Amino acid sequence: MANQAQAVSDSAAEMLQKRPRSHELNALLGLVGIALIFEILGWIFQGQSFLFNTQRLSIMILQVSVVGIIAIGVTQVIITGGIDLSSGSVVGATAMIAMSFAQVSTYPRAVYPELTDLPVIIPILIGLACGIVAGMINGLLIAFTKIPPFIATLGMMVTARGIAKWYTKGQPVSFPTDSFAALGQGMTPVFIFLAIAALFHVALKYTVYGKHTYAIGSNEQAARMSGINVERHLVLVYTIAGLLAGLAGMVIAARGLTAQAGMGVMYELDAIAMAVIGGVSLSGGRGSIVGTLIGAVIFGVIISGFTFLRLDAYYQEMIKGVIIVAAVVADVYRQRMRPRSR
Repeated sequence: MANQAQAVSDSAAEMLQKRPRSHELNALLGLVGIALIFEILGWIFQGQSFLFNTQRLSIMILQVSVVGIIAIGVTQVIITGGIDLSSGSVVGATAMIAMSFAQVSTYPRAVYPELTDLPVIIPILIGLACGIVAGMINGLLIAFTKIPPFIATLGMMVTARGIAKWYTKGQPVSFPTDSFAALGQGMTPVFIFLAIAALFHVALKYTVYGKHTYAIGSNEQAARMSGINVERHLVLVYTIAGLLAGLAGMVIAARGLTAQAGMGVMYELDAIAMAVIGGVSLSGGRGSIVGTLIGAVIFGVIISGFTFLRLDAYYQEMIKGVIIVAAVVADVYRQRMRPRSR
């Protein structure tokens, strides 16, 4: 048993310290290449630079940061060998609920009209609690009923979207207090994204939490035999993913100064794409926060580049789907080639 525990620990350490570096480097090279391609196309078709435009880059970074917060949680879920399809719906439900507690008293409230202006900490805590509950339910279902993560999170996706529509009967919730609106103003979303990325980079790379996460994704049975409480850890990972989706919901609501039931549609797929583009393996056991960070920037550059080239929105959606499938195919190819390289 001790030898098995040591083997799992060594395997986790190897994946944490060695493998992610090559994928991070590949992702970084890919980012440089894609950015240069759009720069060349920009001069050819638009007669102007794509990269050297401060306003365009600021908008791109802001757009990436909201989904990037979700992607950090999704990354950890995928590393365990799971998946989370509920993130976008949790964003919508959390945005509606949190915003209803953050409205100014002079605005006729859709819900809770008896409440006056509340301290900003209250809607923030309520929003985080919504995300935690959604993520914990996902984790409990997956860990203790053994149903596939795809099914459990798909059910939460539908349920959370229904809650978002039911909560105010489809009516938007607007006019937040200035203190709540500050969460989404200026570059605050970017700072939140980077702070969370740094936190979980350290957690995955240098703590027991990270070693257990990689060990479960690499070989769940071996992790269990080595003494890791797999069920408890899975609940924790999915709860963190829900928490971050809830936080993203509040940030996007504060940024737009309104919450609508349709917020967050397809965000879960964008987050998964960012993680996979950054080198996170859908088979589990491999990936890093730094890789996801680079993947988020790549994703943002591609979408911003298409907009810059004035590509119609429906073409962008189709190409986005192709990118997601291509990233998964590339991951499968890497998995097949890895044993041959040994």
